[in-house]
Amino acid sequence: MSATRPDTQTTPVDTATMRDIVNRLLDPDAVPEALPPTGDELRTLTETVRGHLALLAPEVETAAWKLKSDSVHRYTVLGCVWEARSRLEAQPSPRFGGAPGYARRLARALNALCDHYEMLNGTMR
Repeated sequence: MSATRPDTQTTPVDTATMRDIVNRLLDPDAVPEALPPTGDELRTLTETVRGHLALLAPEVETAAWKLKSDSVHRYTVLGCVWEARSRLEAQPSPRFGGAPGYARRLARALNALCDHYEMLNGTMR
């Protein structure tokens, strides 16, 4: 097993589907006149992103620990995993945009984990 490209295939991961969900939450940021999801759709998307984070974080973490111990990339990836897990433990707050803001923060964390997962597996899009 290579120290630069560890095997993370312990669980099937569909990053394309994960990115589709991320885009549904983040694309309104790119198009000011687009309205972000609300109500039931927002709750469903938020729970879906939470599930994806719970699936992907251990995969990425396992791969990161297989990198060389003095690798900056290893600690960058582990920091991203920590950030994703801290987002999962957080709750929506009116101070930070309420439920839509929380969903976008989760989506950004998932997007970053997808980037790391794809890089570690040599499948960057």
